Amino acid sequence: MKLIHVENQVEGGKKAFELIREGMEKRDVKVLGLATGSTPITMYEAMVNSDVDFSDMIGVNLDEYVGLDGEDEQSYRYFMNEHLYNAKPFKETYVPNGVAEDAEAECARYNQILADNPIDIQVLGIGTNGHIGFNEPGTPFDSETRKVDLVESTIESNKRFFASAEDVPTQAYSMGIGSILKAKEIILIAYGEEKADAIKGMIEGEITEDCPASALQKHDNVTVILDDAAAEKLSEIE
Repeated sequence: MKLIHVENQVEGGKKAFELIREGMEKRDVKVLGLATGSTPITMYEAMVNSDVDFSDMIGVNLDEYVGLDGEDEQSYRYFMNEHLYNAKPFKETYVPNGVAEDAEAECARYNQILADNPIDIQVLGIGTNGHIGFNEPGTPFDSETRKVDLVESTIESNKRFFASAEDVPTQAYSMGIGSILKAKEIILIAYGEEKADAIKGMIEGEITEDCPASALQKHDNVTVILDDAAAEKLSEIE
């Protein structure tokens, strides 16, 4: 893994976007795997404020809450439209359908989308328990898109986005770890001391399903963007 140290989230977002722009210019990157939550917001701000044209790009999102349609302000489709797609239109954009009537069919549909659109660069955040996407501890490393139950720590972390804890969805559709590992390149971004244990486990711990992000040690092209607080428990950082 390549580690990049940044001073703050604004610098981190700009650095992540620089890596994406470089890929678009030098390696014909066309498909981006994209994440939601607070972590990638500054990256999307850098993308929106740039002069880069994304109209020939394809965006494929990691996950979506079960029970929320794309018009719901807490849905990840709505998030992506507000933070990126409305300002920077893509050729095609894909997010799981949170209100699909047939969960099995929806997972099969999304897995086919991934097969048809191999991801060039996958952007990830990381949960305090080491999850990537909504792949919680115990998730098999060969997993594909599926409907998952969210653990209490994830629900607790996400409740700040909702009016009350009771409003937080308890299930989601998530790209699997096996799907994530198929990306040609991976950029993982983490800020804050609450992510420090997960980052240490991901980079310096054993490869174990107890820390889903540790699966990234199996990938040969991973860049990790960290601030001081997220990196504080690492033995060393470049």
